[in-house]
Amino acid sequence: MQGNLPPEAQEKIEELQDLQETAQEVAVQKNEAETELTESENALDELDDIDEDATMYQEVGTLLVETDYETANEDLEEKVDSLEMRVQTLEKQEERVQERFEELQQELQQMLGGGGGGGPMGGMGPGAGGA
Repeated sequence: MQGNLPPEAQEKIEELQDLQETAQEVAVQKNEAETELTESENALDELDDIDEDATMYQEVGTLLVETDYETANEDLEEKVDSLEMRVQTLEKQEERVQERFEELQQELQQMLGGGGGGGPMGGMGPGAGGA
């Protein structure tokens, strides 16, 4: 069907497809950041139950290096703060992509004279799943 579409409509469909890929990439990155955030928060909680004088080790690349309680605590708090900002940034990016996707879908429907029915993408928005 795409061969019969005007060039402007084909461009919009290609942009929709690109946005769908971007939305999937952002969702994967957000999921990874949320997982890492949860793990870091759990580690910080566990740190509360450890005696401050206990011998502790911190992973540095492939090595375990001895560290003190205060350093481990500060590092984890910084990591949690950084990951929280990353998740927020990815959520905002996800929203912008979704909004642009919906705008393009409406433009394409108007361009093709359609008034609904899910449009040419069959209702396959960035959050519609599929693959």
